[in-house]
Amino acid sequence: MAMDNITLTSGMRSNLFTLQNTAKMMDTTQTRLATGKRVNSALDDPINFFAAQGHTQRAGDLAMRKDEMAEAIQTIKAADNGLTAITDMIASAKSLAQSALATNSITERTDLEAEYTSMLEQIATVADDSGYKGTNLLESAQSITVYFDEDGTSNLVVAGVDVEDQLEDSTAVGAWNDATLTTGAAAIQASIDDLDNARDDVRTAAKTLSGKLSTITTRQEFTDKMINTLEDGAANLVNADLNEEGANMLMLQTRQQLGTTSLSLASQAAQSVLRLF
Repeated sequence: MAMDNITLTSGMRSNLFTLQNTAKMMDTTQTRLATGKRVNSALDDPINFFAAQGHTQRAGDLAMRKDEMAEAIQTIKAADNGLTAITDMIASAKSLAQSALATNSITERTDLEAEYTSMLEQIATVADDSGYKGTNLLESAQSITVYFDEDGTSNLVVAGVDVEDQLEDSTAVGAWNDATLTTGAAAIQASIDDLDNARDDVRTAAKTLSGKLSTITTRQEFTDKMINTLEDGAANLVNADLNEEGANMLMLQTRQQLGTTSLSLASQAAQSVLRLF
């Protein structure tokens, strides 16, 4: 059974309406204080909400690219570590060859040649062990593609270099311990020349990788700044000023108390009717 309509005085109805609006504003302010945002859904401000969402999504996409760049940097560093070790080992191999060239002893040349051959084998081993997560840039067949933007249109290809192939000629130079000393010396000198060429090739490869690494590092720093810019932009569109919202809450609480008092005063006029009885 429906209740009969209750008639309120004009003053009571006006105060009740004000209290209801104050309660709604308090709910909104409490939500902003709880979430730290003044725009929590598209209903609050559709333009700012979707614009901020777009900034946040792009920042997330760039963050994924930044992680990929970090992995690419580690791959290049692994190859660079290998090139540094190989450069040192080439210098050691050349020292062995120079020692062999400085002696006329067939026995010494034989021993030094054996050490030299072992050194070249170790260089090949270092090249094979310079990979990172299954990618070895010291092999020409391997490469990596680093993407910088969210849609992949901006990228950089880092091609591998076959270090073992560059060192190959150093092993096929003839016998250092040839019975004819001059023939052996010529073979040793050929080894030295090949090592010098291999060293130059390795240095060139190192410079190329260093340039690629510098580019990726610069783009990584740029991406960091872009992510911060996008996140700041999104925050400016939707974040609330907590100091302002805190002050609003205090004022609304005060208004609510005054409204309740005003409603009580307005009801006294209706209660005065009871004095007639």
